[in-house]
Amino acid sequence: HTDFIFSVIGEELGLLGTLTVITLFAIWLSRVFTIAWKSQDLFSSYLALGIGILFGLQVVFNIGVVMGLLPTKGLALPFLSYGGTALIISMTCVGLLLNISSRIEA
Repeated sequence: HTDFIFSVIGEELGLLGTLTVITLFAIWLSRVFTIAWKSQDLFSSYLALGIGILFGLQVVFNIGVVMGLLPTKGLALPFLSYGGTALIISMTCVGLLLNISSRIEA
């Protein structure tokens, strides 16, 4: 239940598990950027883009730290790492994205 949950996933589930986690994050980020692209409102578009960049950088930095490519930063892996504040922020961002996506006209 630390910031190194990605290494635990790699140890327990192997290459297939880590590739699955990376693929799920890539799919989620592509959906976030699609919401940002299709948003009618400029503020909503920038907000969704900022949330996508925030989560994307958190994932890249966390995986980089776990692989030993970057110094330890203390960033949590979104939706997977243990921690109340990180989870609350993640769920708040998801709520904002759901609100933005509900306002997109088909």
